[in-house]
Amino acid sequence: MINRVLIRIKVVQMLYSYLLTQSNFNIEPAPESVSRDKKFAYTTYVNLLLMILKLAGAKVTYKERAIPGVGDNKYFSASRTIKILASDSQIKELAAKYADDVESLSTAISSIYDQTVKSSAYRSYIRQKNISISEDVEFWITIIKTIVEKNPEFVSILRNMPEFTNAGFEQGIAMALNTLKKLGDTRGMFIDAKNSLSKSLDKAYELYHSLLLLPIELTHLQEIRLDNARNKFLATHEDLNPSTRFVDNALVKILEQDKGLEAFVKENPISWNDNPILLKSLLDKILQSQIYADYMAATECGVKEDCDFWRAIYKQIILPSDEIAEALEAQSVYWNDDIDTIGTFVLKTFKRAASATPGTTVSLPKFKDEEDARFGSELFVTTVEHYDEYRGYIDSFVDTRQWDSERLAFMDVVIMCTAISELLNYPAIPIPVTMNEYIEIANCYSTPRSGQFINGVLFSIINHLKSEGKLLKN
Repeated sequence: MINRVLIRIKVVQMLYSYLLTQSNFNIEPAPESVSRDKKFAYTTYVNLLLMILKLAGAKVTYKERAIPGVGDNKYFSASRTIKILASDSQIKELAAKYADDVESLSTAISSIYDQTVKSSAYRSYIRQKNISISEDVEFWITIIKTIVEKNPEFVSILRNMPEFTNAGFEQGIAMALNTLKKLGDTRGMFIDAKNSLSKSLDKAYELYHSLLLLPIELTHLQEIRLDNARNKFLATHEDLNPSTRFVDNALVKILEQDKGLEAFVKENPISWNDNPILLKSLLDKILQSQIYADYMAATECGVKEDCDFWRAIYKQIILPSDEIAEALEAQSVYWNDDIDTIGTFVLKTFKRAASATPGTTVSLPKFKDEEDARFGSELFVTTVEHYDEYRGYIDSFVDTRQWDSERLAFMDVVIMCTAISELLNYPAIPIPVTMNEYIEIANCYSTPRSGQFINGVLFSIINHLKSEGKLLKN
């Protein structure tokens, strides 16, 4: 049900929010200045980061001796901070360069480890479940502040280094704390954004089922009205003998028996009955419409006609309804832009029902296949990981006679970076498909000139990537 058109839109939306607000996490570069304070600050900074890895038992150099009593801590091994630092390419380069310093800190690491596992911070840390990256980073910041920088052996070893300065020592501690804080901020935001993408797709699937459920609940409301009319004190002949064509609609019966819809509603309790005013208003509009009048007067009746009736009702009354839009917006922030797209899937489902055999599940699965299920998350991650590289391509091929690369609409930048990511990482998707999809997103979500601009820049980037042998598809 959730196809790649919708996934691309969701990825671009989440990337825009994430990239617009993220703080950049990077290992600090070596200082250009050769002042003694700055030089030793960097030495302290690197040693602190490497020492944290050693404290957790991570291997930071190719040739290193095990430290007695350190390295077999399941809590530290699972630390997300440690995993992120250990996998960073800059850290690996620094580990080789500062291997002798790390080796000299072995005795201090053993002492710090003993102090750490006896600390109240550690006891609180190991009691937590599902620790967030921010909480994990905060633990290591606490250990540096309360144990490491006050550990006599650690301080003594650094003081005995030839370049030692008090100012450099203090600056190095501050640099390490700042790097960890940025790591927590950025990784936390990254995980939140990735989770929001998944939640947004989940909510889109919920909206799909909510719209499938609506004809059932409108029909039930009409059944109650007819029953009340039959039982009123002065019932007319029409009240006692109403036409039941609407309440006997075959599509509604198919939806009521649909196993997929039934299972989803059981696991995700959704209902329109919490909004009786909306249901009444929609039903009144349906009963007063020419679509309803023609349907009730028609001589031909069958599953196709019943499905066509609800398709027409959705196209002309329900999907364009401001009341529906307001109700959906109140229920979920994720549904602001979804109703038009999800509405097309609902109409497709009604059409499927017209030719379905009795008992067939007509509701659509969440994703067509596993590849589609992974598509959004993978596209998001690869775009984030290579954002600087892709932005470099954009800056290289912006026509500065017409456009200032520093003043590009940020949404345009995000759309192009996502498109480049798809071009390079999904060989089975033809280039024209990618181009058309992202130009369409630009036309809907960015400026009036964005589609034309993005088409021109991407065309130049594609030719460049092909000439370098980085893009091999047509």
